Amino acid sequence: MQRYLNLSGDSGVEAYGLREDAILVRFRGSDRIYVYSHASAGPAHVARMKRLAQAGKGLSTYISRRVHDRYER
Repeated sequence: MQRYLNLSGDSGVEAYGLREDAILVRFRGSDRIYVYSHASAGPAHVARMKRLAQAGKGLSTYISRRVHDRYER
C-alpha cells in the first residue's frame, strides 16, 4: 500500500495499492481495505481510479459518485 498524496487536503482516502486487475483502497480512520476489481467495478472504473490514485487527487469523490459499493466482499 502506498500513501495517497491527498493534494486537495480533505480526501477520505488514506492509502492505495495497485494490482493488474484491481485497486485496493484504505479510507481514513479504517483498517479495512476495499478491493475494487475488474469483476466488481468494471475495468474502465478501475483504470480511472488507478489514474486518480497516482495523481493524488479526486479518488474519494470518484468512488463516492461512481462505484461506491461495487467493491469485492
